[in-house]
Amino acid sequence: MRNYMKNFALIGAAGYVAPRHMHAIRNTGNNLIAAYDINDSVGIIDGIAPDCEFFTAFEHFYDFAWRHKSSNSGTLNYISVCSPNYLHHAHIAAGLRLDCDVICEKPLVPNIELLNDLVEMERETGRHVFNILQLRHHKTILELKEKIAMSDRSRKFDVDLTYITSRGKWYMQSWKGDPKKSFGIATNIGVHFFDMLHFVFGELQNIAVHLSEESKAAGYLEYERARVRWFLSIDARDLPCDIQGKKSTFRSITINNQELEFSDGFSDLHTESYAAILNGKGYGLEDARHCIETVSIIRTANVRGHGVDAHPYLSELARDNCYQYPQVVQDEGITPQRHILQSY
Repeated sequence: MRNYMKNFALIGAAGYVAPRHMHAIRNTGNNLIAAYDINDSVGIIDGIAPDCEFFTAFEHFYDFAWRHKSSNSGTLNYISVCSPNYLHHAHIAAGLRLDCDVICEKPLVPNIELLNDLVEMERETGRHVFNILQLRHHKTILELKEKIAMSDRSRKFDVDLTYITSRGKWYMQSWKGDPKKSFGIATNIGVHFFDMLHFVFGELQNIAVHLSEESKAAGYLEYERARVRWFLSIDARDLPCDIQGKKSTFRSITINNQELEFSDGFSDLHTESYAAILNGKGYGLEDARHCIETVSIIRTANVRGHGVDAHPYLSELARDNCYQYPQVVQDEGITPQRHILQSY
């Protein structure tokens, strides 16, 4: 894959997503030499990089990284950023100033202004920022993108995207429950899907927000090739009736009333993302621009009354009923069958 091992440092080692980055670093044949987090529950490092230095004070982490870059003992090549969303910009900037390339989780930053600031920092430092856009490496999504590209370009697809991943009371007490730190449900959870929709269906043309609450959000997105009704929630009460009390997560993407099988293939996507970056095929700042712009608009848009372009969940929520999710057929080629929504 490459001629020599790269050295990594990781910011945000105690977070939920950090182990995926640690495994990706190891699985691509590289070395995690330092990690930082204000929390010290990072025992997972022992099984991945037992010689990794660990710091709970950012100043000490930064000093170690600086000294390592300046010494003859080795080179620090990459900083991986897995910290809370509101710290991404500052930690990316620190990595660039350390003369390192930076790999960061989504959402990269909350708005275009901060993205443009990073673009300027790339120019100044000569280093690069890469965003983990792992769904672009998912086999099913790549196959879907190819099918859409080969279909009749005069037709738009009707898409319903539903993602409910129930969270306990701890969630709202953590940084994720603070919209000033997570930037809300649509950004924290939805950014993954909004990037995927752009990747598959092209440029965003119209947008509407029908629901915006601390535990759920919904709206309508129209792309070059699709009309999308979306619903996101962390409230277990929003799970479909037939799985409540049995499963904690429900994920569904239907395209022209056909279910896209999308339940597997997630385990190695971070490793694939790292491999692509290390081979010069990673997704950079401009690749992330579209989804950052999308979530920024959603956060600031006026919530309006919903009509035919609203996700079907919303009518059930208004009646406070358990939702009976409709039966759909499996994807057998994605052919245009119906058009419920009208273009704006």
